[in-house]
Amino acid sequence: MTEELVIELLKEVFYTTFIILLPVLGVSLVVGIVVSIFQAATSIQESTLTFVPKILVTAITIILLLPWMIDKVISFATKILTMFSTVIK
Repeated sequence: MTEELVIELLKEVFYTTFIILLPVLGVSLVVGIVVSIFQAATSIQESTLTFVPKILVTAITIILLLPWMIDKVISFATKILTMFSTVIK
């Protein structure tokens, strides 16, 4: 394995991870901002108010995007395994 191949492989790993996690983190961020604005506007400082909506929305997002996430991971694994067989030769 050459250094260029390892760097390309790591770049692909980080890119795939970023693409898979970005929607979940984005939705969680938006919900957190909305809840924070709601808390600031109403002066409600309940700690569970920040966690429960984020957990629920994050879980729903993961459930809805799970087929897409699995497809991305499977295509990446297939690419790695075909690359692995090519590198061995």
